[in-house]
Amino acid sequence: MDYARSETLAIKILVAGGFGVGKTTMVSAVSEIQPLHTEELLSDRSAAVDDTTGVEMKLTTTVALDFGRITLREGLWIYLFGTPGQDRFWFMWDELSIGALGAVVIADTRRLGEAFPAVDYFEQRNIPFVVTVNCFDGARRHSPQAVRKALALPEHVPVVLSDVRDRESVKEILLTLVRHAREHAPSLTA
Repeated sequence: MDYARSETLAIKILVAGGFGVGKTTMVSAVSEIQPLHTEELLSDRSAAVDDTTGVEMKLTTTVALDFGRITLREGLWIYLFGTPGQDRFWFMWDELSIGALGAVVIADTRRLGEAFPAVDYFEQRNIPFVVTVNCFDGARRHSPQAVRKALALPEHVPVVLSDVRDRESVKEILLTLVRHAREHAPSLTA
């Protein structure tokens, strides 16, 4: 084996957003391996802290991270890290964001305000991100421009409509993020 020519590259992407927006679902939809989930049942204790308005049927929550992998070709992988959504677990975000190419912020139009902390986090750290509106059954439909305006996003931040349950939809989100990160990080094009 010629080790000198053996090149590997792993691209790290974060999947972020508020509680119950679909982060675990997105990682699961596209991962080629059995995803790692750190899901725990919601407890009576968390009922006082976790606002389940709009996601009343949610029974579990991510307490550390979700992890999935996609092989693009031999030696080139995308590693997906789903972040926990509740603010009491946000200390994990700093560790998870180290070395990330960028992030996908999932927005739920029933609770659009839950996207603000993730948007603020990535803006403050100059980490490229895209916003995807999770268009699932029963969700109100809004145009990308309406979501951009509601979240006060700059024009250069892509806003896409998607269904994070659908593998092809998730692939498009990830391609949009990689293109966006390349455009806004000149050292990636060299």
